[in-house]
Amino acid sequence: MEEILLPGGNVGGAVRVGNTVRRPTGPWTPAVHGLLNHLAAADLPGVPRVLGFDELGREILDYLPGESYGEQVPDEVLADAMKWLAEYHRVVASYRPEGVVVWRTSEGVLGPDEIVCMHDFGYYNWIGDEHGFSGVIDWDMAGPGVPLDDIAFAAWNTVPLAIPLDPAYQAARVQLMADAYGGSVTPLEILEAAPTRAERSARVIRAGQVAGDPGMLNLAKAGEPERTERRLADLRRRVPIIATHL
Repeated sequence: MEEILLPGGNVGGAVRVGNTVRRPTGPWTPAVHGLLNHLAAADLPGVPRVLGFDELGREILDYLPGESYGEQVPDEVLADAMKWLAEYHRVVASYRPEGVVVWRTSEGVLGPDEIVCMHDFGYYNWIGDEHGFSGVIDWDMAGPGVPLDDIAFAAWNTVPLAIPLDPAYQAARVQLMADAYGGSVTPLEILEAAPTRAERSARVIRAGQVAGDPGMLNLAKAGEPERTERRLADLRRRVPIIATHL
């Protein structure tokens, strides 16, 4: 069947074949498939199901119909995504893989206070249809973390805190996120966690590039992690200003 290169993202390599998606694999793939299979068994909507591997060794996932979003998603989409994230965190809390697990950015045992975070919960991995937010793709960055890691990453990418905008607007978007997530995290906690989470992203990208990870090397074409580091320095200056509007 015809292969159609899927647009979006900087890591690259995903193609559509009929109603499936074929993607390159890595040492982290078994861990990601274990996670996705758990989510499928729990009937969490909006997550691609694992269908196996093709003759080229690529993973086969079902195709989630819809379109990806731009950097400034509408408020209602951001709210729906945060409600979905809260449900994901509830479902994944019961997933406790045993022993040492190899993820794309780490290797080890899941800590007692950790869950398996999506770790790439940005607008570019959100799918929407005529009804709004409908799913999340590209799970290769999943790995141990705490819920605030995913929330802060969404704030960085999708408020978006990564670029300077009206502080009152950004504060309102962070407040919306906290409210939609369910009130277990405050807007100030989200705001203050965003720089730390962005710093992690830059560190992970650079480490992956040093290790020769093809996906991380592709990010260099988009100027990463230097772009994130520049934006991070600016955000640290803006955080106190945004906080005054919370």
